[in-house]
Amino acid sequence: MSLINLESLDSAVPLRAREGYLAIGNFDGVHHGHAHLLRRLRARADAAGVAAVALTFDPHPVALLRPEAAPIPLNWTERNVALLKDAGATDVGIFRTGDWLLKLTAREFFQGVVLDQFAAKGLVEGSNFGFGRDREGNATLLEFLCGSSGVSLEVVPPVEVDGVAVSSSRIRILLNEGRADAAALLLGRPHRLRGVVTHGAGRGAGLGFPTANLDEIDTLIPLDGVYAARASVEGFVGSHAAACHIGPNVSFGEQIRKVEVHLLDFSGDLYGRRMEIDLHKPLRGTRRFAGIDDLLEQIGQDVAETRRVVSASSMIQGG
Repeated sequence: MSLINLESLDSAVPLRAREGYLAIGNFDGVHHGHAHLLRRLRARADAAGVAAVALTFDPHPVALLRPEAAPIPLNWTERNVALLKDAGATDVGIFRTGDWLLKLTAREFFQGVVLDQFAAKGLVEGSNFGFGRDREGNATLLEFLCGSSGVSLEVVPPVEVDGVAVSSSRIRILLNEGRADAAALLLGRPHRLRGVVTHGAGRGAGLGFPTANLDEIDTLIPLDGVYAARASVEGFVGSHAAACHIGPNVSFGEQIRKVEVHLLDFSGDLYGRRMEIDLHKPLRGTRRFAGIDDLLEQIGQDVAETRRVVSASSMIQGG
């Protein structure tokens, strides 16, 4: 798979990615709806013997247009690219979002990107697709432009789970409510956080449950609480069940929101290493404990439940 960086309308596109089928969108999270669209893209491209190209944006256009309203990403760019590939894209193009792109009208975008840069045979898009300045272009205009240019178009209806359309915004709502397991059903996988392990207060180790404090997290952090998770650590093979606590340690008078992870059955120096955490299921909310014994009893229950949840999840995925 090739990665195509697009800095302007003059950015060169490899020959293998021209005259193919395109899907254009933010694809944040690469959820079930995106995966369905990309399967249709790949099917159309394979039938024609051409490339299946997913075109996305970095950063999200809203981050430049209305920074205060910009959504916190569900994935970092490299992970999104890998997931787009897994979903069916043979090539991924990334628009480096800037004024050059945001000022294009819908017709200018279609002409400059779809026809001139990629010489596309066809497009596969969702019914709510918007393009061009202020998202002035919609599926109706796209159908007209494609018809006028001899470009094939397939508009894919939204995928629904329990009667509700799958969307990145819906997934964010679920995560902000702490419903990581419900979000995973829409994503097709657990929501993942990544960060760098930094030094904390060291209380966990003193209590017999050492925790890794994560900093530099660049994806959406769910509602405060304790989650059953699975973690992988840079430089170590495999992954481990992990109990993840999000929020301040109110029992110790702290107000700072933190992400702390206790890896089960693990030993090794974690400091300075990058860690990735898949959040499988919420276990409980955060609360103040009456004393150390009360806290230790609850941590023991959290660890036991984490082991059960992650083990059951591994069996399902393995089966």
